Amino acid sequence: MRVILAQPRGFCAGVVRAIDIVERALEKYHAPTYVRHEIVHNRHVVDSLKAKGAIFVEELSEVPDGAHTVFSAHGVAKSVVRAAAARKLPVLDATCPLVSKVHAQAKRYVRHGRTMILIGHAGHPEVEGTIGQIDAPTHLISTLAEVAALDLPPDMPLAYVTQTTLSVDDTKAVIVALKARFSDIVGPDTSDICYATQHRQTAVRDMCKMADVILVVGAKNSSNSNRLCEIGKEEGLPSYLIADASALDPAWVVGKRSVGLTAGASAPEELIQEVIEALKRLGADEVVPMDGVKEDIEFRLPAELRT
Repeated sequence: MRVILAQPRGFCAGVVRAIDIVERALEKYHAPTYVRHEIVHNRHVVDSLKAKGAIFVEELSEVPDGAHTVFSAHGVAKSVVRAAAARKLPVLDATCPLVSKVHAQAKRYVRHGRTMILIGHAGHPEVEGTIGQIDAPTHLISTLAEVAALDLPPDMPLAYVTQTTLSVDDTKAVIVALKARFSDIVGPDTSDICYATQHRQTAVRDMCKMADVILVVGAKNSSNSNRLCEIGKEEGLPSYLIADASALDPAWVVGKRSVGLTAGASAPEELIQEVIEALKRLGADEVVPMDGVKEDIEFRLPAELRT
């Protein structure tokens, strides 16, 4: 049995930046540092930061006065920013720069008089943050049926943006349907879609041509990790989302010649290596890294943490 290792996989630049912000805040300001929402969707990352002194909360009201506070990589609504400012909380914003770019695009469209459509999943923290950044009614859709159900005039000036954990492939059909139904609609160029999401999905599609089964390391509440697993199933392969090596069922891989292994954008490399070791105990005798995109993008930290 051989293990085919996806390239790229695991942490993206936005996740690296977010984790660095929490760790540097703990070094500079000392524990506890409060983080609103999970910094990224991975229990192992969250538990590691908790052990260093980070305290995770869901609401700003849980943060004591004067405590250093980090906003998660998913972004927050304007109401959260205003509430923190009203309490004079020292805030470090770990919002992924690509999410901030979506916010800026949406605000620009609204300033130009367009009604906003957001392509994304209801309830996801990034979607809630994006809607909360737009000072205008926003229509949230994710399916072709929801495009058809939009109660808007066909010639109304519209604009769309997308959740960053959706790829070009994820949104293509919905965007085509929007453009077919509405005559005056604009949106960002496909090059503005999150590069990390697209790269990881493309790698999985390529991996499916060589593997008998797909394993995705990631959290159940991670949108991009779930999508990687769905792609494997769409390509006709048994595909499993696992939090770590302990969740690996030997029955999934015994007798398989090739196991494809990847990880969502918030899964640390150490978890991938642990799965590789577990596969070796089950008979894997070769690990073959795929050729793929080499990501070398780095996002700047907030000024107060750069020294």
